[in-house]
Amino acid sequence: MRPRHLAGRIFLAPAAGLALALAITACSSSSTPSTNSPSASAASPGSSSGNAAQIKANWEAFFSGKTPAAQKITLLQNGRVFASIIKSQASLGTTTTAQVTSVTLTSAKSATVKYNILQSGAAVLSGQSGVAVFQGGSWKVGDSSFCSLLALEGGGKAPSVCSSAG
Repeated sequence: MRPRHLAGRIFLAPAAGLALALAITACSSSSTPSTNSPSASAASPGSSSGNAAQIKANWEAFFSGKTPAAQKITLLQNGRVFASIIKSQASLGTTTTAQVTSVTLTSAKSATVKYNILQSGAAVLSGQSGVAVFQGGSWKVGDSSFCSLLALEGGGKAPSVCSSAG
């Protein structure tokens, strides 16, 4: 399998699931995440174990093909900027997940996340490193991490929205 095709399958599936979930949530009677959703629990930079737990939960929810797209947008730094990309990839699959292997806080508002992307439980992208950021009262997948995956999908070139995000 060619690397570009593999990267597209790896990233497009989670993004597609995210977009589909967001679209479904946006069309429902309420687009506000429930208090049980990972993004709804506000954290304050300070409790490293609480921060690590929220980062892991939010990261895994973002990459889950089963998470509604609307919720995924709230789990991504500057998520609204990427809404059209997330929505355009919504129909690509729901069997993608992320497995967070470690979270290292690098500052009160930033963390390094080591993770694997799984497709139907099998690792398709292992040993990845990304960034989580504290924004709007919760820990989110850093848009730089999302853009890195989009670049893999695009054969090394990220979409122009990546250069304007931030």
